[in-house]
Amino acid sequence: MRLKDKVALITGGGTGIGAAIAKRFIEDGAKVCITGRRKDKLETTAHSFPKGSVMTCPGDVILPDDVAKMIKTTIAFGGKLNVLVNNAAMDSHGNILETSIDDWRSVLDVNLTGPFITMKAAIPYMIDNGQGSIINIASLGGLRCMPQSVGYCSSKAGLIMLTQQVALEYGPQNIRCNVVCPGATRTSMFEESVGKLAEEMTTDMESLFKRFSSHVPLRRISEPKEIGGLCSYLASDDSSFMTGSVLVIDGGAAIVDISGASMG
Repeated sequence: MRLKDKVALITGGGTGIGAAIAKRFIEDGAKVCITGRRKDKLETTAHSFPKGSVMTCPGDVILPDDVAKMIKTTIAFGGKLNVLVNNAAMDSHGNILETSIDDWRSVLDVNLTGPFITMKAAIPYMIDNGQGSIINIASLGGLRCMPQSVGYCSSKAGLIMLTQQVALEYGPQNIRCNVVCPGATRTSMFEESVGKLAEEMTTDMESLFKRFSSHVPLRRISEPKEIGGLCSYLASDDSSFMTGSVLVIDGGAAIVDISGASMG
């Protein structure tokens, strides 16, 4: 029960990594508010958790009024705000010539401006509490380039720097800010992308998953619950001296020299 008496707000908490983080937080004793744009997904996920452990608040992280409502709902539910997890995100595909300005702005809005807005709204409450832990979910794509992902990779790289900027400026108020960079993870968003690629290549999704992980030391992609465990640690007092850290959870993918692996 490392998160007993903690109250957390998790954006994008209705599906995938966000739902897995919410599940782990609740198992570890926290009260959680999950948010997202799809009310039905939030309610389905909430119904799978013990009664009284979770609150839902539909909304869009790029709208300041929606974010203010998320914060107020969380505090009304739990009495305070200890933890903020910025998980809401969108994928995008295309190189710089193929990506429209509107698509570029959309992915930066959700993946980078959204966390900026939620942190801007949450930090004053954390200062009043005398402490807080912010966990931003970036991606291995924020540290390594991926083909046809100019918007996604750029937005996640920006989120890493935004995390460290917040860690620097609010550490004196005992607010910690860390960023988690998952590699390929079995989420609906990732499966949707892989499904389209599999169709183009006339193969199946599982075969592509194997190809993606053929040079990864652990030889597989992650499950969302594996990201949840790391986030529980960052939300807890066990990580009380960690801030500004960039934690890669990718099965070892980032350590591989792709040219050498291909030759091998």
